[in-house]
Amino acid sequence: MRWRIVSTMVLLMISAAACGQCKYPNTAFLPGESINYDLYFHWNFLWVKVGSTQFTIKTSSYNAQQALRTDILFKSNKKCEAIFPMRDTLISYTTPDLEPLYFRKGAFEGKRYTVDEVWYTYSDGQTHMRQRFRNTDGVWSNTQSVSDDCVNDMLNILLLARSKDYSTMKAGQRITYKMVSGRRLSSQVLIYKGKENFKANDGHTYRCLVFSLLDDKEKKEKELLRFYITDDANHLPVRIDFNLKFGTAKAYFLNGTGVRNPMTARVK
Repeated sequence: MRWRIVSTMVLLMISAAACGQCKYPNTAFLPGESINYDLYFHWNFLWVKVGSTQFTIKTSSYNAQQALRTDILFKSNKKCEAIFPMRDTLISYTTPDLEPLYFRKGAFEGKRYTVDEVWYTYSDGQTHMRQRFRNTDGVWSNTQSVSDDCVNDMLNILLLARSKDYSTMKAGQRITYKMVSGRRLSSQVLIYKGKENFKANDGHTYRCLVFSLLDDKEKKEKELLRFYITDDANHLPVRIDFNLKFGTAKAYFLNGTGVRNPMTARVK
């Protein structure tokens, strides 16, 4: 499986000039947060639980500077393991102000193993990226990109999305941003769909903000995922729908610890 989002589990940034202006205040989470999800796949007209996802944020360091490390692990369960083993690991380092420093995605899916890596530096008002990609044949390729705008990977975009104020957004509003991987620099579009209640796998119903993430590659918009975040100060992702090449997958919030703010979006 290729989790192109979450990725993206999801998401959003405001375009701004780089070199100091790509920093963003964090209001939604603290180091020590750990969130668990159940994963489902649409298999032969049925939704089947295929594994789990763990999302963690902790204090770390990167090149001798203080940093946040974000990890997401997708892991197939024993039933799915016999048919399609999966271990996708995403790692991101950012400054405490959410400016991206490094990203890595290692994807072990069936008999396939690929790696995406991105290193960020900032100078002359630009974002500089050194990118590396390992294909399924084990061949590495390297490239470099430069942008006058802020550029983010799928994990850092998720962190930014959680810290944004959505109080003035209107249904149908579109935001375009840039996202990088080990292979390419692309433009993607986030559309706010409005509010909706969702019952998560912890047994609680949450008032959510709903977003659709589109890839405009080759000028053809394709929905990569749809995600639901709590309508409170945490903006915690409680549901993510993935549109994959071979079907649809869903991640449902199960439990979490170290959440920063009261869960006021929980419907009583």
